[in-house]
Amino acid sequence: MDIHHGLNGNRRFEVNRRDHSRIYGERGRRGFVEHPYGYHGHDFARRTYYDHGRRYSHFYNNYHYRGFGGRGWDGGGDGGGDSDGGGFNLSVFAPGSFFPRPFYGWAYNPWPAPIPFDWGWAGSPWHDYYGGYFTPYSTYPGAASWLTDYLISQDLQADYQAHVETGEVDGAPMPPPGNPVALTPDVQQEITNEVRNQLALENMEAGQNAQNQDIDPNSSGIGRLLTDGQKHVFVVGSALDVVDSNQAECALSSGDVLELQTPPPPAATAVDLVVLASKGGNECAKSSTVTVQFADLQEMQNHMRETIDRGLQELKDKQGTKGLPPLPPSAQSPPVPAHYAEIAPPEDPNVQAEIQQQDQQVDQAVQEVSSDASQPQESVAAPPPQGGVVP
Repeated sequence: MDIHHGLNGNRRFEVNRRDHSRIYGERGRRGFVEHPYGYHGHDFARRTYYDHGRRYSHFYNNYHYRGFGGRGWDGGGDGGGDSDGGGFNLSVFAPGSFFPRPFYGWAYNPWPAPIPFDWGWAGSPWHDYYGGYFTPYSTYPGAASWLTDYLISQDLQADYQAHVETGEVDGAPMPPPGNPVALTPDVQQEITNEVRNQLALENMEAGQNAQNQDIDPNSSGIGRLLTDGQKHVFVVGSALDVVDSNQAECALSSGDVLELQTPPPPAATAVDLVVLASKGGNECAKSSTVTVQFADLQEMQNHMRETIDRGLQELKDKQGTKGLPPLPPSAQSPPVPAHYAEIAPPEDPNVQAEIQQQDQQVDQAVQEVSSDASQPQESVAAPPPQGGVVP
């Protein structure tokens, strides 16, 4: 059992069980139970999430990232390391189904004309709370910019709800803490560019799935992003404590934006990123350089892709309404299940109870540690030195 208390007051836990499943929970946020399985000799996992009364699943393609000294896919077995012990085990988001490829084209390319869109956020407590940080686009020239604001809004809503549930705010509208660095139009555009990259990636994966080809997780995950020589932005999906270039701890939270400007060195275990936007308080300052572990960076990309997929489904449901352009007939087909998802173990029906039970055990463990720490320490005489004489 690993328990972490964050700088922002959040608490998360992770438990790895003997059957190789694991449980993850974060106070005020979603949790999941993960079960591994195999497909074509490679390691996959199904996570059953529980989030405020809603249960759903995502799939992950587990692979061994070898850094710059021989990147690749370490298939089969338990996802162990190379013979030399190098590299890192990472879990890469794998869509449970794929939209028809013309739909990705509709989402990737500009629409016939920019459109305004009424999100209906006016008067929402989360929107008032983060009003100094986030301003949506005034019009949307295509789906990528719409998905950008969808992504940021989903993260900020989740962050606000977590603050309310942990008692940090009382649910009433109030200004954000500290001096937030506004998410500028330039940064929004960088996120939009990254969203388009992810749409192109999923379009390619949809073609591979249609041809019954295995999808390379190194190309789908951060392995490619760290080595393609391009700058990339990441939107933080959950609370995270990091260390900046001055070795000072600072916090990141949902909706903060980081940029990869230079690749990590060959033997790195983490990557340095520059903060483009943060929400003030004890959060990492804009333009500071922070170090993020590879696994945490992969989870950021996973969260972006998961949220983009939810946004794509919402766009599909709303196309032709509220000013959104209609889909072409070729893009109207229903999603096609991914082959690796079809043979996955079923959803965990007890996910809510398992997370709640584990959270209670975490409470008990924290209380026991706190109680032990508060007990006065008894004075114990040192053993006599050799020869039996105490000086």
